[in-house]
Amino acid sequence: MSTLEFNDQLYKLNAPLHSFAYNLTKNTEDAEDLYQETAFRAITNKEKFRVGTNFKAWLFTIMKNIFINNYRKKVKRNTVIDSTDNLFYINSGSVQIANDAETNIMMDELETMINSLDSNIKDPFMMHYVGFKYQEIADQLDLPLGTVKSRIFFARKELKEKIISHYGSYENVRSKLTA
Repeated sequence: MSTLEFNDQLYKLNAPLHSFAYNLTKNTEDAEDLYQETAFRAITNKEKFRVGTNFKAWLFTIMKNIFINNYRKKVKRNTVIDSTDNLFYINSGSVQIANDAETNIMMDELETMINSLDSNIKDPFMMHYVGFKYQEIADQLDLPLGTVKSRIFFARKELKEKIISHYGSYENVRSKLTA
C-alpha cells in the first residue's frame, strides 16, 4: 500500500476514529489527543499493516491499546508507595473530619436576624418558609392574599439588607452556606 493510499484511508476513517476516541475518554480534549496519538503511531508503523486485512480494525486496535496503556500509566502514577513502618504517608490524608462550625454559626446569626423581624412580617415569612402556600397563610392569619404576599416580600427585603450590612454581600453568605 502506498503512502498516498494509506493516508487517504486514514482520512476517510477520521470521523469514526474521533467518535471511538470520545467514547473511550468521555472528554473532547483527551479524545483529540488519543486520535492524534493513534494517527501518529499508524503513520510511523504503516509498514506493519498487512494489505488485505481490515484497516479500520487495525486502527481501532491501535487506539484501544493506546487508551489502555495510558490508563494503566495513570493508575500507576496515582499509586503511593509508603515504606514507613506505620504507613504514615498513606494514612495521613485519608481521614478528614468535617467541621460545620462556620455554617452553624452563620445559621444561628441568620436565625437571630429572622427573629429580630417585626412579627407582622416574620410570621407570614416563616409560614411560607416551612412550606405553606400563600392562600393557606392568608386563611390561617385571616389576612387578604395581597397583604400576605407583600409582607413576605418585605421580610425578604429586610433580611437581605441585614445580611448585606452584616456580611458585606449577599453572595458571600450563599457561597459559604453551599460550600
